[in-house]
Amino acid sequence: MRRSTLSDDTFAIEPRDAARSQPRRSHRHARVAIDLFFGIRPLAYGDLPDVITIERRAFPAPWSLAMFVLELSKPTSICTGAITGGDLAGYLVCSRYHTVWHLMNLAVDLDYRRLGIASRLIEHLLAEAGVDERYTLEVRVSNTEAIRMYESFGFRSAGIRRRYYHDNNEDALIMWRTHGRELSEQAG
Repeated sequence: MRRSTLSDDTFAIEPRDAARSQPRRSHRHARVAIDLFFGIRPLAYGDLPDVITIERRAFPAPWSLAMFVLELSKPTSICTGAITGGDLAGYLVCSRYHTVWHLMNLAVDLDYRRLGIASRLIEHLLAEAGVDERYTLEVRVSNTEAIRMYESFGFRSAGIRRRYYHDNNEDALIMWRTHGRELSEQAG
């Protein structure tokens, strides 16, 4: 798939061929899409019912409504959503703590996965908060796809939080992204 810019915050996912363009079909929501257009915008309190629906489908130990309300109310949080066809397809929640941004929650609805939405949400975060900022996150050690995606944005493993996830006592991998300039120098 290739992504083309329509405007600053609207993108089209254009499949290379129709056979590969069909998202995985869910037994709950089957759909066929040739082109998927989505925009990124700040989350609002009115988005919370859709956020909670995605959260419950995406995670075995979902956040509560109160946790999302708290993050939306913080002036130092960046909470964004990916919108397609009027529907919330995914969201990102990141909070600033002193000199570090903590990527706290990133989820894409099951029907919209593998279309680049999570990557676009992270790109938007880096553009809004700053590529030269420091970022951290925790991710399940078993979530190898997410770990690879985070690594593609310059996040690196920095340790383990033992038994971090309460639903199954799984460990969390702690990841850090250092300043963007350092990453550019390493690549060059």
